[in-house]
Amino acid sequence: MTLAVKVAPEQVLEEVLAKTKSHTESAEAYYISSDDTPIEFENNRLKSVQAKSQQGVALRVIANGKIGFASSTDLSRLDELVAAAVQTAAIGEVADFEFASDLRVQEGDTAKNMPSTDRLVDVGNRLISQVLAYNSDILVSVEFHLRSRRIAIATSSGVLATSRKQTSSATLGGNLVKGEDFLQAYSYDVVSGGEPDYDRILAQVLQKYRHAERSAEISSGNLPVLFTPRAVTSTIGGLFDTVLSGQAVTQKASPLADRVGETLFDPRLSILEDPTIGVSACSFDDEGTPTQTKTFIDRGRVEGFYWDRRWAARSGRQSTGNGFRGGISRPSPNTINLCFAPGQTSYADLIAGIEEGIIVDQVLGAGQSNQLAGEFSVNLDLGFKVEKGEIVGRVKNTMVAGSIFEAFQNMVDLSSETEWVGGSALMPAILFARLGVAARG
Repeated sequence: MTLAVKVAPEQVLEEVLAKTKSHTESAEAYYISSDDTPIEFENNRLKSVQAKSQQGVALRVIANGKIGFASSTDLSRLDELVAAAVQTAAIGEVADFEFASDLRVQEGDTAKNMPSTDRLVDVGNRLISQVLAYNSDILVSVEFHLRSRRIAIATSSGVLATSRKQTSSATLGGNLVKGEDFLQAYSYDVVSGGEPDYDRILAQVLQKYRHAERSAEISSGNLPVLFTPRAVTSTIGGLFDTVLSGQAVTQKASPLADRVGETLFDPRLSILEDPTIGVSACSFDDEGTPTQTKTFIDRGRVEGFYWDRRWAARSGRQSTGNGFRGGISRPSPNTINLCFAPGQTSYADLIAGIEEGIIVDQVLGAGQSNQLAGEFSVNLDLGFKVEKGEIVGRVKNTMVAGSIFEAFQNMVDLSSETEWVGGSALMPAILFARLGVAARG
């Protein structure tokens, strides 16, 4: 949704809503614009420095009791946008919810001290040289993003909420190829304004390569498995994100749908959402509903779920401020800042307590998880064997499988340290006493 000229979002939304008045019962207009400067290094050298700008508007209307939707990146053709939304309402779903009302919010970053492009090019070259100083055979990639994002939402029921954010991110990774052996390690950091912690992500990548210098064999069976915060987010956090969704609950697809009030997990497990902290903090969602801190699992007990306006109405609930969009799409239920409460044992002590087991750090894609059953089955992209409390080498061709119900009935502990993963999840490491491990020779 590329457009060269930016306009004031309040002006656009006011004009869109004015054009809907004679054709609809109510309307909701959503505006988003973003600027992104990616600086990319590939195979040890600078590849590109770009500048990208995008903006667009999404419009939902209720006309004759039905929902219509349209979106556009051409803000000079708002009449056509409104006409398309009204036209789709003729064949749309019955409006079983109302658009947000009576919210006036203006939030945004003050001017941030963002790094310059020249500064990031220098940092990229430095990071590459430091990785190559460890091993000159590694093909290093570095990627920075300087992002500025502005959103605004208005409804015919009195909502006008705007937000502006600035973030900078850095990803450092490397590929090491030896014959048919391919090893990829990476780390990432994102901050709101200022600069990422380059030294930390460098140290993490080099530590992964050091642990992977030797290969280790593991036998298939039920073994202790330690998930790093990144692996917790992509595997276990993703499962809970799915089964705690109000959409899955309404569709009777979540195994937790009828289990509110029951203790199904280890009493040391608490899962919450805190939209007041971190890079992704926000006071309202993409439907104009105020966000709120909420607890989903409290000491192993199922407390509740997260809802957007549509699925909440279908279940006779209230939205929890979890209606979010990808670009100018329709909103759907999603979490912001999913947090697992920390445990009582340090990460180092969790490793020290493993007689023989594995550490899961990076997984390949989303695996073959049956998420709606709370099950996971993931292939390790990067994992390590632990013997007598020491990391002894990298394991390859290994899969870990289980379910959140089985796993948390066999939890050793969560780490006392937590780590932001991708700027939108705050996670500890988690050690399980036994999970299914399958190793191929």
